[in-house]
Amino acid sequence: MKMTGSQILIECLKKEGVSTLFAYPGGVNLPIFDVLYDEDEIDVVLCRHEQGGAHMAEGFARATGKPGVILVTSGPGATNTVTAIADAAMDSTPIIILTGQVPTQMIGNDAFQEADMVGITRPCTKYNILVKDVNDLAQAMKEAFYIATSGRPGPVLVDLPKDVVRAKTTFKYPDSVYIRSYSPSRKGNKWQLKQAVQEILKAKKPVIYAGGGVLSSDATQELLTLAETARIPVTNTLMGLGGFPGTHPLSLGMLGMHGTYWANMAIHHSDLIIAVGARFDDRVTGRVKDFAPNARIVHIDIDPTSIHKVITANIPIVGDAKTVLTELNQLVGASGNGTAEKFKDWFEQIEVWRKEHPLTYDQSSEISKPQYVIDQIYRVTSGDAIIATDVGQHQMWAAQFYKFDHPRTFLTSGGLGTMGYGLPAALGAQKAFPDKLVFCIAGDGGIVMNIQELTTAVEQKLPVKIAIINNRYLGMVRQWQQLFYDKRYSSSDIGIQPDFVKLAEAFGVTGLRANEAKDVVPVLEKALAIDGPVLMDFRVEQEENCYPMVPAGAAINEMVFSDPIGPGPSEEMQKAKKAGGILTA
Repeated sequence: MKMTGSQILIECLKKEGVSTLFAYPGGVNLPIFDVLYDEDEIDVVLCRHEQGGAHMAEGFARATGKPGVILVTSGPGATNTVTAIADAAMDSTPIIILTGQVPTQMIGNDAFQEADMVGITRPCTKYNILVKDVNDLAQAMKEAFYIATSGRPGPVLVDLPKDVVRAKTTFKYPDSVYIRSYSPSRKGNKWQLKQAVQEILKAKKPVIYAGGGVLSSDATQELLTLAETARIPVTNTLMGLGGFPGTHPLSLGMLGMHGTYWANMAIHHSDLIIAVGARFDDRVTGRVKDFAPNARIVHIDIDPTSIHKVITANIPIVGDAKTVLTELNQLVGASGNGTAEKFKDWFEQIEVWRKEHPLTYDQSSEISKPQYVIDQIYRVTSGDAIIATDVGQHQMWAAQFYKFDHPRTFLTSGGLGTMGYGLPAALGAQKAFPDKLVFCIAGDGGIVMNIQELTTAVEQKLPVKIAIINNRYLGMVRQWQQLFYDKRYSSSDIGIQPDFVKLAEAFGVTGLRANEAKDVVPVLEKALAIDGPVLMDFRVEQEENCYPMVPAGAAINEMVFSDPIGPGPSEEMQKAKKAGGILTA
């Protein structure tokens, strides 16, 4: 029996275990939506903007480890997903983007709602394909899911002309995929693994530096085993939070530009860094030439292009984090390494650093400190919630003050830094886990960028709790303008804003507000008692800055802990200005 391309597409999704499809209809994908009308196995989530829908697919993927799928129409429907596609590429998030396209015979004629999505997304997809023949559709879909989820995960786009999804052929789904030019290596080189063990045995000041690759490969238990067996402290990247328990005695918290003082100092003074699923991005390394000057580097990553890209590794190990750590743990366990006495001096030094500059804030005024709000979110949720954030100061405070003990519970835009990510990502995670508590921590700038998705929350009955850290500024932009541009707040004042409580109610969402610190906990408790989506407007200190901070252009041990005293910038800020680092905010 022959099937249309639309029917084949849906059957392919079901073969891949897809039960949730984020989507927005339009002219050329109507044949697909017509098939979905009678489909019981796939739940269609109608987003209110294609960017929002693609971020939902990201949130779904990050929370589950399974690929999120977004279906949109051609032209503007497809181009609206590009920001989320670039975001997924930067953060190694497996999503499948199904874009409608004008009929094949009209491609290249500037037809109505035509856009060259293969060309547009070539730089920001792991793979993309224009399906020109219905007979190639099943193979293309099989390859799309394989490529998106294997190796270093990422976004794959499949462009679907209208005539292809309407044409008929016999459906046969491939059992497997073989791509000669694409075969990710999972196992680590045995000789390099043995060298890594020798480095661990020799080290006196080792640190494990764990990134998002630990989460992508489900290697959290293997990482925990290595840290506990070898007695090595662990610091996480922003994308790696939750990959190692944040409350574990060996946890150093996050490192980098707004990382903890003790994590950055441990990295700077270490003699061995074991990097697992991390790419040494600029927010972690600071001034590259001064990064960990005395450390030997073991770099474990499934993406060979990430190794030696920024920092030269002494021992490069290409392979899947879970597989490589399993192999490494066997060797380390047999070595007898890891007595508490061996690293006694090292841990004592780390504890000194921890006490010198702890993460703290002064909540003595009536106006809430933003850190206090996040601290209370952690307390009322008992640290057991999925947290999605937008981008900015609140994102960094969430990373600092919410302790993530479980994998896939922190969803944020790391590499691209996409404002507008938080709310739809939270909805995608809530759709995946309807019985889990999901919080979106957002700024008053980022929340309005995809606030239309509150309608999706209401329609889908997704009880997401949204906490707006409202300082009436683009907070991180204002902070940089204060520190580097003599408080010339150009276009960062967003005090003219909607009444978020009334706006929430207009969408059919409960709106709450906390004007003072004493209101924070009652508002949070009331929100948790409501069975449905709630938007909370927390009015906070307007000019609170996010510290500690490594100024751009500085080394990670050159941290700033408070606002400059007096009219001029601090010595550290002056150095950053001279280095030209302020150009890379």
